[in-house]
Amino acid sequence: MTNHHRWIRVQATRSNYTGVHNGRPVRYLQHFLQRSGHRVIADVRQSEQGAWFLQKRNRNMIVEVGAEVGAEPGFRWFTLAEIHHLLAVENIVNMDSRTVLSCLPVGADAVPARDRFTAALQASVARTDGRHDMMTVLSAVTEARTSTETTTRPVPLRETTGWIRRDGRIRHESGAFFEVVGVDVRASGREVDGWSQPMFAARGRGLAAFVVTETSGVLHVLVQLRAEPGLIDVVELAPTVQCTPATLQSVPELPAPPLLDLVERASAADVRFDCVMAEEGGRFLDTETRYTVVETTDPAEPPGYLWVTVGQLQELLRHSHYLNVQARSLVTCLHSLSTPAPRRTL
Repeated sequence: MTNHHRWIRVQATRSNYTGVHNGRPVRYLQHFLQRSGHRVIADVRQSEQGAWFLQKRNRNMIVEVGAEVGAEPGFRWFTLAEIHHLLAVENIVNMDSRTVLSCLPVGADAVPARDRFTAALQASVARTDGRHDMMTVLSAVTEARTSTETTTRPVPLRETTGWIRRDGRIRHESGAFFEVVGVDVRASGREVDGWSQPMFAARGRGLAAFVVTETSGVLHVLVQLRAEPGLIDVVELAPTVQCTPATLQSVPELPAPPLLDLVERASAADVRFDCVMAEEGGRFLDTETRYTVVETTDPAEPPGYLWVTVGQLQELLRHSHYLNVQARSLVTCLHSLSTPAPRRTL
């Protein structure tokens, strides 16, 4: 994307922007609610963490403004190249920005590819067909949703097994998974100055990885058809590997996911992206995930997995509930790998 384009991003819950808490107005919200003179680039509802949220969705929007918009205190204009550059810095670009940026239609870069991998990535962005055509990919998702039986119902905490309430926290007896803690928050620059809320605190750093391979000059991404109890449509496309390694060590009966060894033992020469990033800071306390992209020369496609192009992932992101939030973050990370260095020093 060229540097003269301007996009505005707002992060707010419905209760924030409808004034339920009698807080201050959400800045820049009017550009999304009253879009006269603006161009909508993306507008789609997407899921959040299906293992931790019950049918939680966010509206992801990108609006190109038609006139100059000033940066208020606490805000700054960035080029897309600058944001992509910052993705390589630990805990800088938050989860909500990453998922919104994944919905941005990105064309094949006009600048010459600097190496074989970048050329294959650019070719992948331009292709909405690959080892599987789009109808095959859509049918695989529909089949997985149809054949997966999931029943989810709320139950009182006292009826859950293995969970303990102690010292002001709710935790699992194994010490794995996550804890639920209460926090008292004081923060400036928000719609209200203070509030109290429960938060999830993960026990161990997560891992989300795309395994990629080059086929006939086109990069392909291996995604899994993953069922999660909180997803509104049961199954979405997920990273090749999505897990919390510390949980696998604490709960031996949990099977390790396929290709975990390939990711954890990858040589530095095969790792194309690797950075630790925070998950949703409004709901999760000090919860991080290592996001990584690993290249392989083994084109095997395990059952329940699909090789797809980046262009196919972009096409699916025009619609709701096809890629989970971890996969969307990794799509944004992939795009950063073909972006030239920013023109200014950050």
